[in-house]
Amino acid sequence: MAMRRLIACLLFLAAAGAARDLEVYFVDVEGGQATLVVAPSGESLLIDTGWPGFNQRDANRIAAAAKAAGVKKIDYLVITHYHSDHVGGVRQLAAKLPIANFIDHGPNVEHTPEVDGLFQGYEEVRAKGKHIQVKPGDTIPLKGVDVQVVAAGGETISSPLPGAGQPNPDCSTFKERDPDPTENAQSVGLVISSGDFRMVDLGDLTWNKEYNVVCPNNKVGAADLFVVSHHGMNLSDSPQLVHALRPRVAIFDNGATKGGSVEVLQTVRATPGVDDVWQLHYAVDAPKALNAADTFIANVDQACQGKWLKLTVQKDGSFSIVNARNKYEKTYSRR
Repeated sequence: MAMRRLIACLLFLAAAGAARDLEVYFVDVEGGQATLVVAPSGESLLIDTGWPGFNQRDANRIAAAAKAAGVKKIDYLVITHYHSDHVGGVRQLAAKLPIANFIDHGPNVEHTPEVDGLFQGYEEVRAKGKHIQVKPGDTIPLKGVDVQVVAAGGETISSPLPGAGQPNPDCSTFKERDPDPTENAQSVGLVISSGDFRMVDLGDLTWNKEYNVVCPNNKVGAADLFVVSHHGMNLSDSPQLVHALRPRVAIFDNGATKGGSVEVLQTVRATPGVDDVWQLHYAVDAPKALNAADTFIANVDQACQGKWLKLTVQKDGSFSIVNARNKYEKTYSRR
């Protein structure tokens, strides 16, 4: 009996010692999104699946990141919205990795042949797992990480997250744009927290909806890392949003010729507190002076090998980012 207790104790200690750091892989899907979050518990959450076609390029890249992370299934797949660069790769990915839970904002609102077809294909794959429709204020039960839904289905949180809610002085200069009737405005937006570390990813949430997140009061608070919305396209990323988040690090999941716009690069660089900008691609249409230094860019050539950026968050709130192309790593101390 004593021996059994000793073995049980050793197994418990081994399991406790095996707890990992929070890891996030920003997978290059050429101007779409595929962000793989791996919790200290080992559970996984994937935000979007990239494009369809391209000889399964994006599904292969996601599967490669999952293998590197030791992930054999996707516990939670969040589809932010039903555009081709976000939901298009779901069928190809599901053929490579089991997906347990499918999370989205609900029915498609953009009724064009392309988007209706993408949504129908997604529904067919989704039917093989568990479907969870989220609304602002919900949490996603990823073990070991706090995942808060702050936007979904065209709505945003009405009450601030803990520690947030301060007035946003930039709101007085906000200029509203024409309403966005597309799926972009329906995007699922997340705040992912581990200890003192906070990462904000709002999918492709557009200009007017961003206002509701941070104006007149900033309902999400500051971020250590901001996944720049909409790949850095100027349909999103108002100064009111970016300045309110005050991220230490901004990551653009842009493609060579999609996203990384001059206006958004300027907004991010003008934001107080930003230490570094990282990019999945060199933005061809922006001047070199606005692009990140090559050291911080995962893919510097338009024809590339799809290198990723990897974030690792330590238990004390410090974090590091590694560029898979050149193995450059930078560590950021706890704020």
